[in-house]
Amino acid sequence: MAPSRFVVGIDLGTTNSALAYVDTGAAEPAHVQSFAIPQVVNPGAVEERPLLPSFLYLPGDGEQPAGALKLPWDGNRDYAVGEFARNFGSQVPTRLVASAKSWLGHAGVDRKSAILPFRAPENVKCISPVEAATRILKHLAEAWNASMAKVPDHRLELQEIVLTVPASFDAMARDLTVEAAKAAGFDQLTLLEEPQAAFYSWLDSLGDGWRKDVQVGDLVLVADVGGGTTDFTLIEVGEEAGNLALTRLAVGDHLLLGGDNMDLALAHTAAAGLAKTGTKLDANQMLQLTYGCRAAKEFLLADSTRQSAPVTVLGKGRSVIGGSIKYDLPRADVEKVLIDGFFPDCARDAEPVKARAGGLQELGLPYVADAAVTRHLASFLHRQAEALANRERPGKKKKSDSTLPTAVLFNGGVFKSDALRNRLMQVVNGWAKSSKADAARVLAGADLDQAVAKGAAYYGLVRRGQGIRIRGGTARAYYIGVETAAPAVPGLTPPIKALCVAPFGMEEGTEADLPKQEFGLVVGEEAEFRFLGSTLRRDDKAGTVVDEWEEQIEELTPMRVTLDGKGRQVVPVHLHSKVTEVGQLELWCLSRDGKQRWKLEYNVRG
Repeated sequence: MAPSRFVVGIDLGTTNSALAYVDTGAAEPAHVQSFAIPQVVNPGAVEERPLLPSFLYLPGDGEQPAGALKLPWDGNRDYAVGEFARNFGSQVPTRLVASAKSWLGHAGVDRKSAILPFRAPENVKCISPVEAATRILKHLAEAWNASMAKVPDHRLELQEIVLTVPASFDAMARDLTVEAAKAAGFDQLTLLEEPQAAFYSWLDSLGDGWRKDVQVGDLVLVADVGGGTTDFTLIEVGEEAGNLALTRLAVGDHLLLGGDNMDLALAHTAAAGLAKTGTKLDANQMLQLTYGCRAAKEFLLADSTRQSAPVTVLGKGRSVIGGSIKYDLPRADVEKVLIDGFFPDCARDAEPVKARAGGLQELGLPYVADAAVTRHLASFLHRQAEALANRERPGKKKKSDSTLPTAVLFNGGVFKSDALRNRLMQVVNGWAKSSKADAARVLAGADLDQAVAKGAAYYGLVRRGQGIRIRGGTARAYYIGVETAAPAVPGLTPPIKALCVAPFGMEEGTEADLPKQEFGLVVGEEAEFRFLGSTLRRDDKAGTVVDEWEEQIEELTPMRVTLDGKGRQVVPVHLHSKVTEVGQLELWCLSRDGKQRWKLEYNVRG
């Protein structure tokens, strides 16, 4: 199949989505461009915007005049995606689908069930997180096709697409993202971690000049704090055949911590200010206030000269105008809440506070208990310290500085604030000073709104042999649990050994065979397969068996499946693993005679 004319990068963001592309058939040298996205901005008005807010508004019957939500490619659209959805939906939050990507990564709910908008009343027709993601991606496809597809071969569905996901997304969340993308019509699809995409964008923006900004031995921290998640990634600068080489060494845990948390914190601050004047808000008004604080925060962070931002909440009475509640959110309050609450100074060995779990909990998003980004960063670096210290770092003589970043690349809308970037650097360089290490520097030039989409498009070129590639592969080692053969003991279950089937850093599109080890595979009845993962064990090979694994390997969500067979049997098999181009783990179980084979995909199966 001939390469597509366009290479497209898509950032499916929690708060905003973006699309960038490279026209490989253009007369001038190929370069990454942003795509302006047509969307409804007011009833009956469609305009282009550089970003597509990742919000869906689901109006009630007869709520919007006929044609109010129409698009150039769909005159009967009965829902809205983008700017109008965000702005109008913030006043009617029970009909607003927000943070769909966070729900997509939430293993505690059925992500294919119609659960959004969260807390919607019974008369609202809801959709699933997968469907929400599909509709956002479909809007991008339809917008592209209306603007760019002058000939059928240029339709977005036929282009090579790189879609980004949080580095900390596990295999199931990635699989659901792929499912949403395929439902939107994308078949030529590759997944890329968002922090890597941000780094690729930085490389692209500097051209060959990036080699002047980093040196052999550098350890670059990509600090990515977006609307819904916090992601940390470490990239090492090494040397290969006399040239600089880049390797992704580590990624952090999936942390539901970001702009959504900050908006809620600001809303409570504003509610406390209103309470002093005798104004008490109900639950629906608090939702409105939270969305209003998001807009106020973005307004203030975009311009350091602004000293306050207005927030408006609809009153409870019939008079919408006369009953509106207004509050002026001061910049000083915003910076105090965000800096002291989310980026406090802390020790290098600090750990996030772990709250005691309540016996009964609301089935909402599993936000982290500790809002301090800096403590989560300290914990991430501390947990990776042993693996990093044991790694030979070219160009570094001291052990004391081998686990601290020497450079920081910021990503995510939260870091539009100078104050927040400065505070994070202050904390990191405080750790460096206490360790007698060199201070870290900031890698300038990041486009915080478009970096992920642009970096994804650039990576599409890298896959075609153009540009600089970051080596890394899988962000963790993957294991499958093997039940130990042991006599039955009352009250005890047989212990589980962890068998490595995909080593840390296994590249997409590569395979590993385990022919010397044979196991019994249960077929013909439902069986549970326990998958495990580790970001710490970097030296395990395919076939390594770990007996005592609890300290460094964590158990992931198990899979229950019935494999084909004539009645219940235990079939001797050996294993063969593969990491696909979209980053999914396939585990093949091959019978002794080679005539039968069963495939386990680490994804959701009901």
